[in-house]
Amino acid sequence: MDKSIFKIQKMDCPSEESIIRMKLERFHQIKQLDFDITNRTLVVYHNGNLQKIEGAIRDLKFNEQLITTITTDEVIFDEPSNQRKLLWAVLAINFLFFIIEITTGWLSKSMGLVADSLDMLADSFVYGLSLIAVGGSLSRKKNIATMAGGFQILLAIIGFMEIVRRFFSKTETPDFLTMIIVSILALLANAACLYLLQKSKSNEAHMQASMIFTSNDIIINFGVIIAGFLVLWTNSRIPDLIVGAIVFIIVTKGAINILKLGK
Repeated sequence: MDKSIFKIQKMDCPSEESIIRMKLERFHQIKQLDFDITNRTLVVYHNGNLQKIEGAIRDLKFNEQLITTITTDEVIFDEPSNQRKLLWAVLAINFLFFIIEITTGWLSKSMGLVADSLDMLADSFVYGLSLIAVGGSLSRKKNIATMAGGFQILLAIIGFMEIVRRFFSKTETPDFLTMIIVSILALLANAACLYLLQKSKSNEAHMQASMIFTSNDIIINFGVIIAGFLVLWTNSRIPDLIVGAIVFIIVTKGAINILKLGK
């Protein structure tokens, strides 16, 4: 068996990992993929066909580089089944807070909360694509990715339009107290997700990627909390609109990556 190590500079979240997995899925020579998101490396265990595998990764334009290829006798282990349960739990928490944040965000007139809710939805899409489509055909996975990514971009476009409308019109200042309280709850939810993922003590690709993705969500939660205090301090809607726009950009980037799965 061959062991090929790639450096992939633009691999920094579960979306890129899922794209690579689906791109390489058609190669029956591949026995296992080990991702290290932190160091942006991918180890491919395969029986030959390196040139086509490398070409498929290169097609993604993730700034890849083949570091080395060696022959190995390492044993391939199956993924523990309890990881699926943990990912289902994380998916459920993210989707629940998508509902909570988009509802309270709309009622409180906070685009920061609405944008953060779509980020939660993006997380749910990423986890769902890995779980719901397991065992399905490649075409089914591509269809799911196309629908999920397209829906997410549509919501992001609507969100951007609403931010522009609110910026140029005399809209009410968002309810800073709701922004802060709901964002703190979302932060605690993401912290719980991170705890569950870390508790698994797994080095498997999906788990590592999910930890990093959830850590980024916590940073976004802090951003909305800060925006809430700035709204209180300035009595202006501008801090909320700025944070909302930033999060919408992050959501759009994630949606574009999900759409790549459908190609």
